Amino acid sequence: MRGLLLAASLCAGLTSGAFAQSAEIEANIAAQIQAFKADDFATAFTFASPNIQRLFQTPENFGVMVKRGYPMVWRPADVRFLELREVAGSLWQKVMITDGAGRVHILDYQMVPLENGWKINGVQLLGNSDPAT
Repeated sequence: MRGLLLAASLCAGLTSGAFAQSAEIEANIAAQIQAFKADDFATAFTFASPNIQRLFQTPENFGVMVKRGYPMVWRPADVRFLELREVAGSLWQKVMITDGAGRVHILDYQMVPLENGWKINGVQLLGNSDPAT
């Protein structure tokens, strides 16, 4: 019985830790999207990992890339968080974004833990999942 209680409390602790991690990751992505919606590319840039920041060098360059490559992220009509999963040692947060025209897009955000919290290390567009198209 004691072993069962220990196992149950260990699982509960792991679940609450995963939930807190998931909540922090979702908050990070949501805050970056809010910054994009306000055209605040300087703030949006702060949610990117150092690798992404080195790649684009300035918030302005980063903003141009997002506007051109990920317009659904720049101007979403709706954002829903799907599953968080581990793939080959990296955490990926799947996000469903509906754009202004009503098209649904599924994106995968690679997240990396840093000393000052989770950062976005890349985004993959998994495709348009709108059943109407």
